[in-house]
Amino acid sequence: MNSDSPIPLINLLEDIKSCKLCARELELGPRPVLQVHARAKVLISGQAPGIKVHRSGVPFDDASGERLRTWMGVDRDTFYDPTQVAILPMGFCYPGKGASGDLPPIRRCAATWRSELLEHLSNLKLNLVIGAYAQQWHLGKSDLNLTETVRNWAKLDASIMPLPHPSPRNNIWLKKNPWFEQEVVTELQRRVAYALAQDDA
Repeated sequence: MNSDSPIPLINLLEDIKSCKLCARELELGPRPVLQVHARAKVLISGQAPGIKVHRSGVPFDDASGERLRTWMGVDRDTFYDPTQVAILPMGFCYPGKGASGDLPPIRRCAATWRSELLEHLSNLKLNLVIGAYAQQWHLGKSDLNLTETVRNWAKLDASIMPLPHPSPRNNIWLKKNPWFEQEVVTELQRRVAYALAQDDA
């Protein structure tokens, strides 16, 4: 909820946790899942929680999370330390099942909450932008598809890394694009380590 003067982060998070704006559209009802702290150095801008995460209430508590932590080169303790890593999907609640996987994040979520949350994250050093919806929000509209966007990572500001979704559903994509794990993951791990080693602003 945008305003001239952002409300304190703790109050904003309380509002988000009790949000029911999309209740009628959510297959399993609202359960916002995110991880935020004003001191966070790395931001994970994801898509939306899957059904396992909806049930546990823990972001990336699934096979996607295991792969993402491997890509980043971090352990679970670092990943789930909110003073190190913020996790803000484009939709905070599980959107439900579609014909070929989960439905896309409900746009109302990011429109309502995202900008104000990001105002509180002034200590960020690196933003990992995962998937097309997050890339469109953070990088702007582009004629490039996801593969082209990720492949052009070196042309972006060093504080942003576009990534494919780490879901097992993307195993075929990873096999077709071996350059990603050979080139991008190596640079990703270097940038994550550098960001986490920085002092707070």
